[in-house]
Amino acid sequence: MENNITTISREDLEELREAFSKIDIDNSGYVSDYELQDLFKEASLPLPGYKVREIAEKIIAVTDSNKDGRINFEEFVSVIQELKSKDVSKSFRKSINKKQGITAIGGTSAISSEGTQHSYSEEEKVAFVNWINKALQDDPDCKHLLPMNPSDASLFKSLADGILLCKMINFSQPDTIDERAINKKKLTPFTISENLNLALNSASAIGCTVVNIGSQDLQEGKPHLVLGLLWQIIKVGLFADIEISRNEALIALLNEGEELDQLMKLSPEELLLRWVNYHLANAGWQKISNFSQDIKDSRAYYHLLNQIAPKGDDPDELPIKIDFSGFHDKNDLRRAEYMLQQADKLGCRQFVTPADVVAGNPKLNLAFVANLFNTYPALHKPDNSSYDLNLLEGESNEERTFRNWMNSLGVSPYVNHLYSDLSDALIIFQLYDMTRVPVDWNHVNKPPYPLLGGNMKKIENCNYAVELGKTKAKFSLVGIAGHDLNEGNPTLTLALVWQLMRRYTLNVLSDLGEGEKVNDEIIIKWVNQTLAKANKKTSITSFKDKSISSSLPVLDLIDAIAPKAVRPEMVKRDDLSYQDKLNNAKYAISVARKIGARIYALPDDLVEVKPKMVMTVFACLMGRGLNKVK
Repeated sequence: MENNITTISREDLEELREAFSKIDIDNSGYVSDYELQDLFKEASLPLPGYKVREIAEKIIAVTDSNKDGRINFEEFVSVIQELKSKDVSKSFRKSINKKQGITAIGGTSAISSEGTQHSYSEEEKVAFVNWINKALQDDPDCKHLLPMNPSDASLFKSLADGILLCKMINFSQPDTIDERAINKKKLTPFTISENLNLALNSASAIGCTVVNIGSQDLQEGKPHLVLGLLWQIIKVGLFADIEISRNEALIALLNEGEELDQLMKLSPEELLLRWVNYHLANAGWQKISNFSQDIKDSRAYYHLLNQIAPKGDDPDELPIKIDFSGFHDKNDLRRAEYMLQQADKLGCRQFVTPADVVAGNPKLNLAFVANLFNTYPALHKPDNSSYDLNLLEGESNEERTFRNWMNSLGVSPYVNHLYSDLSDALIIFQLYDMTRVPVDWNHVNKPPYPLLGGNMKKIENCNYAVELGKTKAKFSLVGIAGHDLNEGNPTLTLALVWQLMRRYTLNVLSDLGEGEKVNDEIIIKWVNQTLAKANKKTSITSFKDKSISSSLPVLDLIDAIAPKAVRPEMVKRDDLSYQDKLNNAKYAISVARKIGARIYALPDDLVEVKPKMVMTVFACLMGRGLNKVK
């Protein structure tokens, strides 16, 4: 497999990754056979139909060893490589862009003089513009930018000063960015760049992958990067409450004989699908298995809307009647339009046009359904509360921070649940790769796992992950065995994940310091020297130092590294209440991100002086300080 990949140029690989992610809407890391056929069909390859079928069948035959119809990116690349050598390829890239509604942007890259093309979806742009216009319509800071026109390129210009992006991050994940840190008036190229840094580092902190995006890209409004980032930010908001610990009524979706912990392992996409099917079953309509092929005729949507529309049972709500007169219309587009008129009665005509429904655009239909769920879930928590309430506690701040860190690095598949999603150790191996712990991938069992003995394969992976941690990474993993990871033992899993995050953070510092090894003492010494040199009165003795609770050492350090970044009037220094400390911490973290430090910690981590997260804050600031010196 490896050989095939190395013969593809970086640009081709990027194009293939783009094509793959267009089809792999749920970021699972796989496409299935029907989606693969979609890829060729949507790509309008100039080939007769039988040839397209032949290619699709060949990909399945060559790569899909256990015939479950799922193909990962590596396998996809290797087969495309073979097809490319037979001249199918010349048309492959062009044809993806010819797909209706895909706009191609040409440009010459530094890597090659051929020029590259990045495509973006016109439909996505329209959907995101309408969503942002509605979300931020009452925000006084956005009056100069909104409403944007969905039919031109104003989205890309409007995001260029960073204000809209910061606001959308807070809309999706409230309180991520301290508003006091956003530069709003008399913007200069420098203060705009600060806003964009603040947006990118904050997006990273809520789990968006921003590895290949810089503030310059956003300032230039590069469409494929802007839309990719926006979709991630919007999705975080749409999916925030599709989680059982935050919405216990989802327990109603338990299948006969199913345990609660099984339901809790489902991704938001899987829960949404189950939610739709729950309502379709109540309506006596057939189930759907995706948000593309199965919803194209709008009929499932009609029944869903009818089930979730308020019936007037509650004295506070008026009934909303769903009109089925368009249900039998012979024309798919007209039927979709009538259906969306009904969705509009619920205030949920968002993300899709009739054409998007009929085309079965999976990304936008997923967003449409998520918004319906968030507005009218129409679920009731079952009365018998014989469930383990400990399961419903939800994740701790520490768990969420680790999960966001992993996702921001672009691990695949996306980590929705820290413990169950690490049970086969594949994410751990990717993190080892990123932290320069050598992984022998031939030694790793890869999904899909067989039905019989599948968990044994996962445990073998977990054993190998623990062995690598002990021998190659030199982690302290006393008393940790593979089955602890596989079963999701919280304490032991967190011990490994923390050491991975720590190693990642220290690697960044070591690279900046010409490869010198960095440890806690070196960071503390650097912090105190930098503070003293800038005539600051604060200092720290360790990452447990109680004075860190005020965030004043952090704010003073930021001021020492980037004078004028901290506005003194925003910082309270004496007689601090808990709320004052929290305000200082929020401001400190946002300003640190604004000057370019990629901080994952939360304000509570500083106020409560959580030593692990405190260490990452000072390490990131040290990285920013060393970068300045270089």
